[in-house]
This record gives sequence, C-alpha cells and structure tokens, in this order.
Amino acid sequence: MVHTCARIVVAVRETVGEVIELLEVLWERGREDVSTAPVSASQLRVLYSLDHAEGMNLRTLGELLGSTPSAISRLCDRLQALGFLDRQPSAVSRRELELHLTPQGKKYLNDLRRRREENLEPTLMAMPPKERAALFEGLKAFREAVRKTAG
Repeated sequence: MVHTCARIVVAVRETVGEVIELLEVLWERGREDVSTAPVSASQLRVLYSLDHAEGMNLRTLGELLGSTPSAISRLCDRLQALGFLDRQPSAVSRRELELHLTPQGKKYLNDLRRRREENLEPTLMAMPPKERAALFEGLKAFREAVRKTAG
C-alpha cells in the first residue's frame, strides 16, 4: 500500500510538472499579447503579491518572495519606472514605505489575466464536462494545499 501511494505521488508530481510547463507556454503567450512593457517573471510575482496584499513594505514583500531587500528594491524601482507601482509613506511608521499598484499596474494585471484565460479556454472546452468538473475540484484542493504549506 505504501509502495503504491509513493508511486502515485511520483506520477502526480511528474504530471503536475508537465502541466506547469504547458501552462507556462500559454501564460507567456498571454503576456506577449498584453504588454508593450517588458515585465520579467520576478516583476510579475511582485505585481501579483501586491495585488493580493496592497500596501505591504519592502521587507514584507522580500520575505514573501524569498528575496533580499536590495533585490526587491531594484524590482520595485523598475516597476515604478514603468508606472505600475507607487511607493507611499506608511501610516504606521515614518521610516517605512508602503507599496501600491497604480491604476496602470492593475490594468496590466487585469489584461494579462483576461488574455491568459482566453488562451486557456479552448483547451478547457475540449475536455468532457465531467473531466472539467473533476479538474476544477482537484485544482481547488491543490490551491488549498499550497496555501497551507506555503505559509
């Protein structure tokens, strides 16, 4: 039984890896369709993080992304130069700055998500409805597991 469970975990891990690679191709296609501004994968992670937790400071963002404050600061500098990010004084501490997405940054993310969903839709529609529903349930469970293990 343990041996079978281990094989299943390995098979799932390999399948997830393959699916992630396929999604990366679709995601990049969506990013190419949206932007005239080149946004790196690291910068995109900053935008996603701020979209989910607006107003965090550089230290918190660095901890969340597992990066050094200087690296995060450089990423934010570039995003600010693109007009996607704004730094504002913290209401809690005069020594800290809060990071916020600008309307242009929010528009970029919304457009990107829309294009990615459009690119994914033909694949989802090619799946039988029962399999699509099973995928949905499995992805919800996977998302919850990631949230629990990612801290």
